[in-house]
Amino acid sequence: MTSEIIDANDIKCISPVFGNLSFDNHEQIVFCNDSETGLKAIIGIHNTTLGPALGGTRMWQYDNEADALNDVLRLSRGMTFKSAITGLNLGGGKAVIIGDAKTQKTDALMRRFGEFVHSLNGKYITAEDVGMETRDMDIVREVTPHVTGISEEKGGAGNPSPITAYGVYMGMKAAAKYKFGSDNLDGKKILVQGIGHVGETIVDLVTKEGAQVIISDINKVQLEKVSKKYGATIHHDLDVYGLDVDIYAPCALGATINDNTIHNLKAKIIAGAANNQLHDEIKHGRLLKDKGIAYAPDFLINAGGIINVYAELVGYGKEEIKRKTENIYNTTLDIFTLAEKDNITTHRAALNIAQSRLDAKKN
Repeated sequence: MTSEIIDANDIKCISPVFGNLSFDNHEQIVFCNDSETGLKAIIGIHNTTLGPALGGTRMWQYDNEADALNDVLRLSRGMTFKSAITGLNLGGGKAVIIGDAKTQKTDALMRRFGEFVHSLNGKYITAEDVGMETRDMDIVREVTPHVTGISEEKGGAGNPSPITAYGVYMGMKAAAKYKFGSDNLDGKKILVQGIGHVGETIVDLVTKEGAQVIISDINKVQLEKVSKKYGATIHHDLDVYGLDVDIYAPCALGATINDNTIHNLKAKIIAGAANNQLHDEIKHGRLLKDKGIAYAPDFLINAGGIINVYAELVGYGKEEIKRKTENIYNTTLDIFTLAEKDNITTHRAALNIAQSRLDAKKN
């Protein structure tokens, strides 16, 4: 008899789903393939305890399929806790389409993706995310009712980006209140990393309050446009982590708080729109706490988007959308208070609140 030691990378090859470190007891993973349109997509349904799994579709040119799978697993899990902590009767789901949204996205591809969504009979409801526009959701709507974030002309709540940004702004102000004793952002140095739809709106909001804004993005054209429009300072080097700022707002892709960046951070607050900002929730959450950096959990403060699209399902209007989004301020303060009282990280405090709602529903 012989035996061999199998390392984590080998496990990933043998069991790409169940052996994935981000799996976390997902209910269902759907792999979608269509040779005619070139569609290669993965739908992750993490948990439907509170309701159907709602989460956006991201189109991204991943380096490999393993990265795409890991992303959809992390994102769909995050949606479970996002809906739970925000008080919405929704589960957690997400989808990724592998490809370049600028060159490979077609109407036919979006319709075919919509057909795969429809085949799940409402267990998963999609919306827009990175690489997607409201128009894409309108196309998906042609083949399935299980889509949100459609245009206002077609009866939807429209682009969720502005309300997502507003929720992040509320969380940022709450973090400032906790850390500095005042939520006034006038004169505060704020680094916004990633200035797409959400990031640009955050730049607008904090600039109007008098903040000194620094922006960073891989898109040089967008950098120049936003800089000129709002008077923001461009930081051309993508290594932004050592900048001496009051607030760091990651608004691009996740995992920017990692072993390579965390020891260089000089920001006093982290509050941004990106999902899964902590590469390792436990390790990096603890390191932020030890460094005295106030971290506003991403899955809470970026929940404005799901609040916006949830309105399409239950029928509340813009005033209620804004009220629910503004409440992110109060919940963020509660989390800072709980974390300090229990001597735990803010990420763990937020997870505990979300998990308690899930547990109550099961019971």
